[in-house]
Amino acid sequence: NGIEYGLMQSYAEGFEIMEHSEFDLDAHEISGIWRNGSVVRSWLLELLHAAFETHGAKLEDIAPYVEDSGEGRWTINEALNENVPAPVIAASLFARFASRDDIKFSAKVAAALRNQFGGHAVKAVERAKAGPDPR
Repeated sequence: NGIEYGLMQSYAEGFEIMEHSEFDLDAHEISGIWRNGSVVRSWLLELLHAAFETHGAKLEDIAPYVEDSGEGRWTINEALNENVPAPVIAASLFARFASRDDIKFSAKVAAALRNQFGGHAVKAVERAKAGPDPR
């Protein structure tokens, strides 16, 4: 499971780049196109496409907060114990830590993927309640 940390983070970062593009790109549409014959097609991409169908192309109702359930930490600990470099997995674990402080689209994508493939809980965006009209 530690390996999937790197895979999910790669998708998350790629979609983050597209989210900030000068072009009006639709993440849901792109994920659908990539599922058919693209070099980046995978089960994770199918799950991401499903997440976009459920939560919209901007994942508006998913907070950019990504938990870790321990597999990434275990994988990195093993890599350290065995003197095996694992920079992508380590960086993806650290990105999860960073998601808990920063509002980033990549964190929304990773949270949505975890929810889609394992039913892991996502933290919902807290919406401010409108108070009485002060007029």
